[in-house]
Amino acid sequence: MSEFRGYTGKSLEFLKTNKINVGDSVKILSDLTYLGIIMPRYEHNDDKHLVLKLKSGYNVGLEIETIKKIEKIQSPEKIMEKKERVEKNPNLPKILLLSTGGTIASKVDYRTGAVTPVLTAEELNSSVPELAKIANVDAVVLFSEYSENIMPEHWLKIADKLKDYSTSDYSGIIIAHGTDTMHYTSSFLSFALAGFPIPIALVGSQRSSDRASSDAALNLIGAIKFLVACKTNGVYIVMHQDENDETIACHLGTRVRKNHTSKRGAFQTIGDNPAFIVLNDQVIRNSKDDFFKVKEFQPKINLNTKVALVKYHPGYDPSILEKIIEMNYRGIIFEGTGLGHIGKTMYENVKRANEKGIFLGMTSQCIDGRVSMTVYESGRDLLNLGIIPLENMIPEVALVKAMWVLGNSKKVEDVKYMMLQNIASEISK
Repeated sequence: MSEFRGYTGKSLEFLKTNKINVGDSVKILSDLTYLGIIMPRYEHNDDKHLVLKLKSGYNVGLEIETIKKIEKIQSPEKIMEKKERVEKNPNLPKILLLSTGGTIASKVDYRTGAVTPVLTAEELNSSVPELAKIANVDAVVLFSEYSENIMPEHWLKIADKLKDYSTSDYSGIIIAHGTDTMHYTSSFLSFALAGFPIPIALVGSQRSSDRASSDAALNLIGAIKFLVACKTNGVYIVMHQDENDETIACHLGTRVRKNHTSKRGAFQTIGDNPAFIVLNDQVIRNSKDDFFKVKEFQPKINLNTKVALVKYHPGYDPSILEKIIEMNYRGIIFEGTGLGHIGKTMYENVKRANEKGIFLGMTSQCIDGRVSMTVYESGRDLLNLGIIPLENMIPEVALVKAMWVLGNSKKVEDVKYMMLQNIASEISK
């Protein structure tokens, strides 16, 4: 029954006895006095606690045995949200917002206090009214997925949709995306849509909109300001620079990764400063270098997912690599130690993979720095076995690039050549 969602056993009996449903506003007397909304529970939790959402937006668990009194304050009524029509200003630039899901595309369900996905991108747009003062934002829902569920086939859908807007009059495009795999998506788009004539910004949030510390609105506002004023093209990830609300960082889509699970400033450009910083109404460029080598837009929206990312570690079982070879993978990206090494127990299978025409690329487990396989004897041995050093390419970016290259090339030599071409600043100075 939905009115008792997730509650079983003693907790269910407690709610029924006191005529309390999920979504009710209640006052609870326990060790302290609590005011809040009864929240649904996960199906596999115990039956000894109630979950209460406080006015602060945070949830607390209260043990039933410690509750002296519970009083219903108000029962929820179905709230029909108004979709406020955003007035267009003909003097402002146009921005397209594509929604793919994630925390940034979520809202509070005021019946239960739970955070749920928005139904339309228009809701996301109207929830941040400040956007209408900066640009005219058109919103389109592409799909609604948490980022861990976004797969390479979703990258293709995003890229195909973006290609349709390559000759539009938009000043830029925002992609609302979950943060956990955002840098995989930004990498693919950087390669598949190299030379895209207007800037593309992937935007997410580390904290959902029901929390006082949510970064969703500020990230969106910063992204709009960036797209309107940046005077560049390419693919970027736009998120908080740090824990404060003063600066938004715009990272190149191939030089960034998520380095913290929950901080608002989780994303960092590896080996350099962010390409741009948004400070209040200023957009500051951090480099005079040309970020993108491809000038003409000739989309290559193909990929081959038969690429493995092998993170080497002491004790790695070489039979795993043997299995990858047997499964007819076409590429292997090694995340090696230090300057780009793997143990000699792997050598026999590396040689076999090379003989089968499998592309072999080397990156490093180190967060920063460049692969250099000529320094030590072991590195030179691996070069002789056919492994290609991939400079300072981030391992995840190298994986995505290999998928893209193999989707657009047939010959091994062509694959090696393309993997070493610096297309979207995936190899930095």
